[in-house]
Amino acid sequence: MKSGGDYAYIKEAWGPMLAFLFLWVNVLVLQPSLLAILALTFADYIVYPFYPDPTCHPPQASLFLTAISCLVVLATVNSMSVRWTTRVQDLFTFAKMSVLAVIIITGLVRLGKGYTDQFENAFDTTPNANGGGSITIAFYAGFFAYGGWNSLNFLTEEMKDPHRNLPLAIIISLPIVTGVYVMTNVAYFSVMTPQEVLLSKAVAVTFGYKVLGSAAFLIPVGVAWSVFGTINGGFLLGSRLNFVAARDGHLPTLLSMIHVRRNTPIPSLCLSCMLAICYLFINNIEQLLTYFSFVTWGSTAVTISGLLKLRWTKPDLERPLRMNILLIISFLLVCVGLVIMGVVAAPLETTIGICFTLTGIPVYFIVAVKWKNIPKSFKNLIKKVTYFLQKLLLVVKPDEKFCH
Repeated sequence: MKSGGDYAYIKEAWGPMLAFLFLWVNVLVLQPSLLAILALTFADYIVYPFYPDPTCHPPQASLFLTAISCLVVLATVNSMSVRWTTRVQDLFTFAKMSVLAVIIITGLVRLGKGYTDQFENAFDTTPNANGGGSITIAFYAGFFAYGGWNSLNFLTEEMKDPHRNLPLAIIISLPIVTGVYVMTNVAYFSVMTPQEVLLSKAVAVTFGYKVLGSAAFLIPVGVAWSVFGTINGGFLLGSRLNFVAARDGHLPTLLSMIHVRRNTPIPSLCLSCMLAICYLFINNIEQLLTYFSFVTWGSTAVTISGLLKLRWTKPDLERPLRMNILLIISFLLVCVGLVIMGVVAAPLETTIGICFTLTGIPVYFIVAVKWKNIPKSFKNLIKKVTYFLQKLLLVVKPDEKFCH
């Protein structure tokens, strides 16, 4: 079993070019923009409690500096030790669940007292300008919260007994996450109107101020911890995708190297951190996710269709995890439906996402096909830069021995 998630599956089923296009979009856009959005969310929940007046907003510089500090700290933690990374993840997952439990219990108490006004005729004010297309865009936004359901596949090689633990983790986590997220939103609407939810920059903070009184400060702190842990997981998973792709020759060799003592992919983590910091300065970063939601679900459909192809072309292939084919077909139809409705609902955004994805085709032929014809002087320059960065970061390929 290989690490790399969808990248590894697409490469096995459909070949290296489609896998490279998946990599192209994820490494350059999706991963760093997601980390940047999460870092800005972390900054919002850390800084906004110091500005309780809704008409007084914090300086943008303070938000940017807080977000950059968050990214640098977590990239450093991931570079120092895998054990530190997993402990940080465990700690902040516990903190996240604790805060969500407080929100859910508070909401249930409110519902028990009869505060159900927001749930009466709840969809009367819902705009329906684009019919099913609007529903699709809403699904795209909603699925963003559940985007980690396939993240564990990026770490398969580092798992203990993945044949058992991988499906077990997914089976246990999905119902828990679904239940907790749904109940959290129910709790929000037991206190806030839909308009208040839309206008609030930090929904949980507004919720806390309305119902928790002097203990309201615990909510933004807890949510910040939650986002902090999510960013930590983003670095952990994203760096592994870069690492596997570089090992396959689709990214620079330096990104396939690990620290000689800590065994962490420091070059890959540095790349993820630098790209995320760059995306912090884009004015409408959320729009990027709209552009590439189509690409995300399109790549998921390609991955799932690859499973069907392998069932047909390689029936004797060893399959430690074998799913019922009807489940695979059903999920594929859902993915295709989301892709088609996304095209109908947002043709301009979809076209932009497709065009950017296709720009990876000439890059693929340069990097993976025509690299042997690159001038020798340029290759030597690349080697010198790689050797310099190896010495600077103390990194080598995993199969190389380091002599002190």
